[in-house]
Amino acid sequence: MGDFDFFIGEWDVANRRLTKRHVGSDDWDEFPGSSVARTFFGGAGSFDEITFPTKGFSGATVRIFDPAAGTWAIYWMNSGRGVLELPPVVGRFVDRVGTFYADDLDEGRPVRCRFIWSGITATSCRWEQAFSTDGERTWETNWIMDFTRASLD
Repeated sequence: MGDFDFFIGEWDVANRRLTKRHVGSDDWDEFPGSSVARTFFGGAGSFDEITFPTKGFSGATVRIFDPAAGTWAIYWMNSGRGVLELPPVVGRFVDRVGTFYADDLDEGRPVRCRFIWSGITATSCRWEQAFSTDGERTWETNWIMDFTRASLD
């Protein structure tokens, strides 16, 4: 519990997202975002909303801790689709790095999805999403968010 307490507050977000996945592309779309995060259930839950002002959509994430398994389930929502995306990615933090996995579909293709939370400090952190189409032998990172704590002015 409390693993996402570092994320409480307001953040400026530098996004890098691959323009095409699964084709070996190195063409990245870079765009800004801003996020506000809170915890609930005494640190056993976390929620954030992120806006992408140049993209015309927002997202929200709900994270819930399963004390029996010692794992987090992370659910994503996109304002453009209006549904709770399933399945969640599930995992845990080890040495201040959170790694989470799910079996999913991307554009109709089965993928293994991985989220990594790393570089956690009081003023910054990084989230990465990667997909594997070959049973985790290789991974293609397709979205990176570098978070910087928003100034309080």
